[in-house]
Amino acid sequence: MVASAWFRSVCRRAPGPLTLAVAAVLAAATATTTATATTTATATATATATATAASPAPTPVVTELAASAPAAHSGSPCSPSAKACMDLSKQQAWLTDGAGHITYGPVPARGGSKSAKTPKGTFSVLSKDAHFYSTEFHAPMPYSVFFYPGDAFHSGNPATASNGCVHLSAGAAQRFFATLNPGDKVQIK
Repeated sequence: MVASAWFRSVCRRAPGPLTLAVAAVLAAATATTTATATTTATATATATATATAASPAPTPVVTELAASAPAAHSGSPCSPSAKACMDLSKQQAWLTDGAGHITYGPVPARGGSKSAKTPKGTFSVLSKDAHFYSTEFHAPMPYSVFFYPGDAFHSGNPATASNGCVHLSAGAAQRFFATLNPGDKVQIK
């Protein structure tokens, strides 16, 4: 298009053998481009029609797998909306982004003893206290994140059963404390 406009301006100023040569080149280029575009469009339409007739449509299974892939790769046994997850049988805990993607963990964690079981279910973080001291058990519970009345994620020995809380290493407890906020969902399985 630009070349044609340029050619028309040249023709008005200097008609002659040069103009005729340029006209021939532009005409040949335009004809070739138009013929190529038409041939390409026809070939594409024919190939598409042939491929459609020869091969079946893509299976919806691929779409379904792609849609469920983030949950399958999360690695957390909890629901995607849980910001903290504890698997009592595996004695592991995780932090997630609340959309099912693990941001921290799994880390060793230990729930309550047989006589003081950690409650199972989905809860909300109630409160946090970095320097909590249990008057009931006369023990410090640093970096406590309470998710159930009297039960919290806190720093303790992950190899020792608790009285219903979830024991985490000091580093993990600090991370849970820094990440979780009141109202965040917690799931204990």
